[in-house]
Amino acid sequence: MKIEISAGKRTLQGKGASRRLRGSGKVPAVIYGGDQEAQSIEMDHNDLYHKLKLEAFHASVLTLDVAGKKEPVLLRDIQMHPYKQQVLHVDFQRVDKNKKIHMKVPLHFINAEVAPGVKTSGGIVSHILTEVDISCLPDDLPEFISVDLAELTAGHTLHLSDLVMPKGVETVALSKGENLPVATIVIPRSVLSDEAGAEGSGAEKK
Repeated sequence: MKIEISAGKRTLQGKGASRRLRGSGKVPAVIYGGDQEAQSIEMDHNDLYHKLKLEAFHASVLTLDVAGKKEPVLLRDIQMHPYKQQVLHVDFQRVDKNKKIHMKVPLHFINAEVAPGVKTSGGIVSHILTEVDISCLPDDLPEFISVDLAELTAGHTLHLSDLVMPKGVETVALSKGENLPVATIVIPRSVLSDEAGAEGSGAEKK
């Protein structure tokens, strides 16, 4: 998904200026990184707020248009108001297409309904991880990683090494030798007690 956002240059600095900016429906922000100095910008609050609801906005290389000049960036930090639905500040990092980036991307779990541990054992999928830290070149950045649960049986766990990663993408934890658990199937107590009860009644009949 290609996502483009617009911003204007911000000249006034300080808490008072930022407060007035927010009062006029804008959000103070900053772009940093690369071989350029950090640049203060301002963005339309409503447009930014709605884009923040998109999962891909948090795990994609974005095109940031600042007064007609476009450059690729990553969303790196968001400050929200403690209780209002208001974005207070955002940070963007410039992207060099020739340098690898580290990014957290969401995991999308598929085929849970046909997993043997769910279908035949009455288990429930427990998502141990919901996102994964990856390393890749900007052009290889996936919006998400699919986790196929089709073969997962009760009592077994999927680990990072079981995931099929897109070309050019590696998980940071695995590269450090940490094969973290991703998902497992848990059998609820009610199912276990029902099975135990059925076995007990079967034994009595004998």
